[in-house]
Amino acid sequence: MTVQPFVSPDLIRQRFSKAMSDMYREEVPLYGALMELVEQTNREVLAREPQIASQLHSTGEIERLDMERHGAIRVGTATELATLARLFAVMGMLPVGYYDLTPAGVPVHSTAFRAVHEDALQVSPFRVFTSLLRLELIEDPELRAFAQSVLDQRSIFTSEALRLIEQAEAVGGLTESEAGEFVLQALETFRWHHSATVTAAQYQTLSAQHRLIADVVAFKGPHINHLTPRTLDIDIVQAQMPLHGITPKAVIEGPPRRQHPILLRQTSFKALDEPIAFTDQTQTRGSHSARFGEIEQRGAALTPKGRALYDRLLNAAREELGDFPNEANASRYNALMTRHFSEFPDSLEGMREQELAYFRYFLTDKGLMAGRPAEVSLQALLRDGYVKAEPLVYEDFLPVSAAGIFQSNLGDAAQTHYGEHSNRQSFELSLGRSTIDELGLYAETQRRSIEECLKALAR
Repeated sequence: MTVQPFVSPDLIRQRFSKAMSDMYREEVPLYGALMELVEQTNREVLAREPQIASQLHSTGEIERLDMERHGAIRVGTATELATLARLFAVMGMLPVGYYDLTPAGVPVHSTAFRAVHEDALQVSPFRVFTSLLRLELIEDPELRAFAQSVLDQRSIFTSEALRLIEQAEAVGGLTESEAGEFVLQALETFRWHHSATVTAAQYQTLSAQHRLIADVVAFKGPHINHLTPRTLDIDIVQAQMPLHGITPKAVIEGPPRRQHPILLRQTSFKALDEPIAFTDQTQTRGSHSARFGEIEQRGAALTPKGRALYDRLLNAAREELGDFPNEANASRYNALMTRHFSEFPDSLEGMREQELAYFRYFLTDKGLMAGRPAEVSLQALLRDGYVKAEPLVYEDFLPVSAAGIFQSNLGDAAQTHYGEHSNRQSFELSLGRSTIDELGLYAETQRRSIEECLKALAR
């Protein structure tokens, strides 16, 4: 009897990402238009900016650019979150980071499921920003109990998906045929449903509490609410969206435009108003808006020192603005961000010397061809041209940006102030494990790259 080999979790993730993209393109036609705009913009940037093209080729990011996606879902119970963690583990995705969105008036806390090693990320950088609804923040005890009862009655995973998760856990992986079936079954969890699980009146009551609560509670599953491609110039995409029949949000979330991007910049088009049928409707149909199109531009991952500077400058700009960034104050907000962030060095050398960003180190042609250098300190190797440093791409998310994207699609009226904030311990208890410190992952990648360069030169 021939034993069939297991499919790499990285390849399962790559296949799932493509299947998710194909499904979302069918469900949300504007997503297809958005993808075409992003692909066109990326081609133009690569043709116009040889330095960017060279950097992407040097780091290997060019190979993953067209595959780059991140999705976002919201679940309602600890059991759903814990099972999602098991499902993503089959695809080599682990929970990285803890994000509390309640300070921005969004009653969820979140993590990002993704690959954690640079080699795995090169195969597929697919990520899913996953939020858990905080039912304890619903003040009305009757409404809270009702929401809990609705969530307790649903099952968001197919029986076959659960069986395949157990199979992978029991034997250590999935065969080719099992992997193909797993992708199909797992996809069902993220599919859009046109039928709600509550009456129209119950939906309105949930929505009045917070529109995101209605989005989580009132449906059969945690439909994927956006799937985000990566652009090399988000300002061009933002300007071009209206010309393609797409209405963008007023403000690009994240840091201002820079010569050398840092962290993450995001924008989106407004949420679609989609027809749905409530349980008490036979002839008429209601509507629900939740799914939207998002675009992101990723820059350098920042060190704790860099993040502290970023947070200080962001907070200063927002405090001076004195309001939630919106269409009415977009120009002033952008000007404030540019002025405050002039304090943040906009050169790779400046960020590296001040230890504001993480870098990945590579041997140059000289390093590959030359004999062993006289000095092997990192600074000497950089100075003498044996080694080069490229910024490590930020693979994660920003709480303020995530909340800003959510709020722009929920409407300003959805903003709520919650007295209770972060509860990481509760989230990790629901998850069934601790979340991984993203800064530790970047530090490890940087360390590994330095060690690999030194070992190669020593040989």
